[in-house]
Amino acid sequence: MNTGRRILAALMLAGLFADPALTDDGRSQKLTDGFDGTDFASEGGLYYRENDEQAAGTYTFQSAVKRDGPGALELSVRSLCAAGDNACSERAEIWEKTELRVPYDEPVWYGFSMKLAEPVPQDDHRYLMAQWKREIGPTAEGDYSPFIALRLERGRMFFTVETNLIAGGPAAQNGHCPAGSTPVWNRPQDKQMRALVATGTDWDDKGVAEFPDCTDQIRTVTHNPLPVASSDWIDFAIYSHPDAKGKGRVEIFADGIWIATVTGHIGHDDVGLGQNQYFKFGPYRAGHPGIWTVYYDNFRRSPDCIDVLGEETCRRFN
Repeated sequence: MNTGRRILAALMLAGLFADPALTDDGRSQKLTDGFDGTDFASEGGLYYRENDEQAAGTYTFQSAVKRDGPGALELSVRSLCAAGDNACSERAEIWEKTELRVPYDEPVWYGFSMKLAEPVPQDDHRYLMAQWKREIGPTAEGDYSPFIALRLERGRMFFTVETNLIAGGPAAQNGHCPAGSTPVWNRPQDKQMRALVATGTDWDDKGVAEFPDCTDQIRTVTHNPLPVASSDWIDFAIYSHPDAKGKGRVEIFADGIWIATVTGHIGHDDVGLGQNQYFKFGPYRAGHPGIWTVYYDNFRRSPDCIDVLGEETCRRFN
């Protein structure tokens, strides 16, 4: 069996290509926006959230830099945070409309194209380009990190998965986790742990050292490395099915190439958390000088893989 057939067989067994009868709820909505007009498309279900953090950001529908079609979205953040204030953040994020959010326990596919503007940030600090979160209600205690995040640090791009802190786990061997376990950064003060689930060929020992522990409660199968961070367009497809009790699943594709399969404890399960998951994308950083710009194109969301990865990738191996 060739690689393509193995990919399709594995995903079909996991139920990721199923197209069950759908009700008229948030999950059933197929959202798309190519950012080709002068505002967000009605069929995209997206908006720019206006709040204090977003005051550092701007969004522009433009045609000079694009992947497909006549236009793409330019998102930028400028310096507003005081120097050294790491609690401050600067964002220019696009959100799904609240009424279109997908239930937290339901699977859904997301896709988007992304291009980092030059210069790609090289400093050792927090940058995010896309994140998946659970709703947080007014009675929830603490701050909950995204259960999936596309991050950038020291010019290196990587994906993380977050869940509630689970004590124990195998010990690292020569700085690497044994087979069947995943590197994590345990954060007892936040009662969370962050797993490193996808990296590029440029990942180095310093990056490894930032995830010093191991867990067998999150399992990662690496199929291919991520593309390295550059000013090239990258098209991402993500399958999101969080489950903090151990049955979660995430699939990561980049430019139609299968990057990683993540299973196990994914997401948060605490008092006060909401019933839905939601996706937001755009540059997010914690107070740095200058302007940081990221371009986005071809947003789509669907319960069906074919609407996100495309028929050629999802069906050609039949």
